[in-house]
Amino acid sequence: MRKNNDRMTTAQAIELFDSLPPARADQMIGRWRGEGIDTDHPRDGLLEASYWHGKDFQSHEAVYPLIHTLPIWGRVAVNPAMIPMTLVEVLPLRDWITPVLFPIIYPLMRTSKPKARLRTIEFRGRPHAAMLYDAKPIHDIFAKLDDDTMMGWMDFRGMEQPYFFKLHREV
Repeated sequence: MRKNNDRMTTAQAIELFDSLPPARADQMIGRWRGEGIDTDHPRDGLLEASYWHGKDFQSHEAVYPLIHTLPIWGRVAVNPAMIPMTLVEVLPLRDWITPVLFPIIYPLMRTSKPKARLRTIEFRGRPHAAMLYDAKPIHDIFAKLDDDTMMGWMDFRGMEQPYFFKLHREV
């Protein structure tokens, strides 16, 4: 299910993130296609298995953090509050079950309202653009790979290692 070829250790991902310039909040406005960065994190491949497309930053106050492209439904926004974050890591045969189950349960998780905000926060001693989820203790912090590609670091309270991903600006 994975679309990317990025593979590195968590330490290498942290080193890369720290070497990049922090993204500014205004640079994040727009639609982005996402992909995971494989660091042997328990969540690696989960977003891809759930047909994750990316994120939509409409303004600083209106962010759709989970946009998926589902069979039958097309491109849709998912409410992160409806996703059991700890369960998804331990679900047996997760990468096989998720692509079948997610489109079926999507009507229970859909949203037409933004579910996150965009802010500038200090992270690891520098000011970074960050997406703050409304209903989860999660911040996605962004560093700039280039003008149209961002590296994201998911900071989730209680998660032992960070989860990394990339966003590519849609034209």
